Amino acid sequence: MENEKVQTKSKTENNLEVGERIRLLRINQKRTLQEVADSCDLSKSMISKIENNKTIPSVATLVKIASVLGTTISGLLEQHSWNKAIVTSRKEAVEKLVKTEKGYMIFPYASEYHQKKMQPFLFVARKGEVIPHQLSHDGEEFVFVVEGEMKMQVGDTEYILKTGDSLYFNALQKHGIIPITDEVSYIDIFV
Repeated sequence: MENEKVQTKSKTENNLEVGERIRLLRINQKRTLQEVADSCDLSKSMISKIENNKTIPSVATLVKIASVLGTTISGLLEQHSWNKAIVTSRKEAVEKLVKTEKGYMIFPYASEYHQKKMQPFLFVARKGEVIPHQLSHDGEEFVFVVEGEMKMQVGDTEYILKTGDSLYFNALQKHGIIPITDEVSYIDIFV
């Protein structure tokens, strides 16, 4: 690829202001302005002004709001973790792959995104390097094979997944993979 750089707008355009971060947290928690205001001993009007960036709250007020929303004051002030969108080039993901003790390599996408609900990873596994194992954990997984072929065991069932194939399953079931081709790369999203 000639142009490996992904085009993005300037950093300041991608960062949210403190008030917008507060609003996002409140909305994600399905709480009203009044509920947050009451819990912070503030007026609904004051919370609205803060959320709309019309007033900058004192540190004491930020501490109250952060506590009510289940975060920290630094969690509200950290700009880099509140990007609206995280862009990762394929080149960057491949260059930053880390080999695990089980023999496969991983790259966590959007690790800087604040309180994300999904955990997307790029996995690369090479034949002969992966130590056969199975694991289970809370949640669900979605696997999409980017390139190559692999066996995926989920519970008592073995699946052969090829380029473009996907699998969605309950991660409480024991599961594991073995590459069939010399190398297989796949996206694994944990929820």
